[in-house]
Amino acid sequence: MGSGTQSACYVYGVVPADTTTPEGLTGLGDPPAPVTLLPEGGIAAVVSEIPADGPLGNAHDLRSHAHVLDTLAATGTPVLPFRFGAVLADAQAVGTDLLTPAEEKFRGALEELDGWVQFTVRGSYSEERLLRDVLAARPDIADLREATRGMPEEAERHQLIRLGEMVADAVAAARSQDSQELVERLGPHAGASRRAESTTGDEAVHTSFLVRIDERLGFEQAAEELALRWADRIRLRLLGPLAPYDFAVAAVQDGGAGDEAA
Repeated sequence: MGSGTQSACYVYGVVPADTTTPEGLTGLGDPPAPVTLLPEGGIAAVVSEIPADGPLGNAHDLRSHAHVLDTLAATGTPVLPFRFGAVLADAQAVGTDLLTPAEEKFRGALEELDGWVQFTVRGSYSEERLLRDVLAARPDIADLREATRGMPEEAERHQLIRLGEMVADAVAAARSQDSQELVERLGPHAGASRRAESTTGDEAVHTSFLVRIDERLGFEQAAEELALRWADRIRLRLLGPLAPYDFAVAAVQDGGAGDEAA
């Protein structure tokens, strides 16, 4: 940081105080700033220096933020990730305002998450195959689809709205069934799961799993087997190991990161 430029402390998350950061790990900034630890009792904040008046939140910042946390998680370090980071005035504020008031909860959550990482499984439908399956399973939809082709424009508009609603309901039912199968097949290799709400029409599944880092190979193998099973209709992507973003809040609140059975 050049002289005369005021800086602030950007916090990525919290780790045990005895953590060693990987050599050369950098975070936000252009050029990227070195990542360091600010210990307080038995915990430490993962931080780097940023300009106090600099804008934050662009795509590059989000990728850099995730890279720091996921790099630490991949080494086996228990991590409490801050999903969007936190900015404090300086190192003293990190200790007094963030770490000290919540040290007991943070320490307990880190113990709860020790040895666990997150894997997220996302899948998108083959639209052509999905429509074919819907029409095969729902003759009423197939009949209405065929009937709309010869209707007057005004009548067709009404029926097309109805057709769209019926297709959407059928896709939602398929998504629910596929999400259930995903958890049934991968759940035995995980301690907990969290299903996310679908954000796009072709999204088939989006579920995060809390996995013991020393059992990740079994989880990855099960995911690969399911990807092959679904290859002609769902394209699966496995993301991880990641910091446990979807399980950290429960761990901080009540030590319940693994309470929801997979």
